[in-house]
Amino acid sequence: MKPKVFFTDTSAKNKKGLPEKLKILFNKLKLNNIIEKDDLCAVKTHFGEMGNSAFVQGFFIRTIIDEIKKFGGKPFLTDGNTLYKGSRGNSVDHLITALKNGFAYATVEAPLIIADGLNGFDYVNVKIEGKHFQEVKIGSAAYEADCLITVSHFKGHEMTGFGGAIKNVGMGLGSRGAKQQMHSDAIPEVIVDKC
Repeated sequence: MKPKVFFTDTSAKNKKGLPEKLKILFNKLKLNNIIEKDDLCAVKTHFGEMGNSAFVQGFFIRTIIDEIKKFGGKPFLTDGNTLYKGSRGNSVDHLITALKNGFAYATVEAPLIIADGLNGFDYVNVKIEGKHFQEVKIGSAAYEADCLITVSHFKGHEMTGFGGAIKNVGMGLGSRGAKQQMHSDAIPEVIVDKC
C-alpha cells in the first residue's frame, strides 16, 4: 500500500491558520479508530536543545493533544535522554530545557515524561528481527503506552541523510544503551587528499 502524503501551505487562506490546518490533517489520519477511551497516548516529539528553534513548537503540539483528548485518550509528551552530555542528557536538565522551549503544561496541556527515566537506563528489551540487532532497548514510558504518535521536524542529518519520523522514534525512544549500540559503528573517516 502506498502511503498517503498530505501537504498544506503556510498562508491563512480561508481564515485557517496552521493550528486549524493541523487539526484537519490529524482528523484525516482517522486516529479515532486507534485511540480508545483512557488510552495512555505517548506523543513523541523533540523538545529542542537549549537556545535552538529546530523543533515543532508547543502550540502546534497542543492542537494534537486537544484532538487526542476528544477521542478520550490521555496524552503525554515524551522523548528519550541523549547519549551525549548536554541540556537533554538526564531527565532533570531535559525537562528544564523542554519547559524553557515552550512545552510547559500551560501551553501543551499534557504532562511531560522522559521515556527512559532519570539517567537513560529505564528501558524494556524488545526482540526484533532487524538487520543489525535482534533486540533493542526502548524507553519504558513509550513501550508501556497504549498508543504512540510521533510529531517530527524534518532535517538534514550527517549519518542518515535526512532525519524525520523514523529517526525521531528509532533513535529518540532508545535508551542510552540503545543509542550507544546504534552509534557503535560510527567511525570517522579522514580523506587525506581533501584536507
